[in-house]
Amino acid sequence: MKFAILFAAGAACLATAAMADSTILVQSTTSTKNAGLYDYILPMVKADTGITVNVVAVGTGAAIKNAMNCDGDVLLVHSRKRENQFVAAGYAKQRYDVMYNDFVVIGPANDPAGIDGAKDITAAMVKIAVSKSKFASRGDDSGTHSKEKSLWAMAKVDQAASSGDWYRETGSGMGATLNTAVGMGAYALSDRASWGAHANKADFKIMVEGDQRLFNPYGVMLVDSQKCPTVRSKEGQIFIDWLISAKGQAAIASFKLEGKQLFFPNAE
Repeated sequence: MKFAILFAAGAACLATAAMADSTILVQSTTSTKNAGLYDYILPMVKADTGITVNVVAVGTGAAIKNAMNCDGDVLLVHSRKRENQFVAAGYAKQRYDVMYNDFVVIGPANDPAGIDGAKDITAAMVKIAVSKSKFASRGDDSGTHSKEKSLWAMAKVDQAASSGDWYRETGSGMGATLNTAVGMGAYALSDRASWGAHANKADFKIMVEGDQRLFNPYGVMLVDSQKCPTVRSKEGQIFIDWLISAKGQAAIASFKLEGKQLFFPNAE
């Protein structure tokens, strides 16, 4: 009887340990989580692999720093240049394409800069600057903030020189920045998924879209165990393999908000 009890207790401990080993931490962007993508696909991951995926959703810059500090098993972000740097520095052996969407410029219905319907993003940024129309920036070293800065540079606009004037840096995530933009009647750059999921739109709408320079790819990487020995490499790679598999890619494609597809799979 004692043996049976001890055996049962030991089995329970082993089961608990197995469950703990099947949990991974993903450092990710706010856009994927806030849009509801993880709520949609992670139950499928759990059902297919037995792995529980916990997500820390922060700006891309913060997510990369967290991963470099070994606080995470997998990194899923959207800043290709910094992703390549992450791999080059030895923090991951490979970057995998997983999906993409695009960035858009949103603004108020009265459109003070006259950019509604523009297809040239740099021309639109110039108009915002010349007209000194308010622009709300995340200012938080996120993937969206990095893209925004690159667009100002393409337009040859020194927006930082007008910080605190028409150019306002929120130092906040996408949702808070969109709320600030709506509250002050300012333009803002957003990924399409975050704007689609944002509830407080008032009379705001998408002003600029469709320029190929607004392309927004997402990459996923397994944190290298040589840099971070505590990484759950096996489980992390299983998660990545699921994302880039035919089933994972189909799941990403089938995720919609109000009937609109927000992310487009592009794993090779």
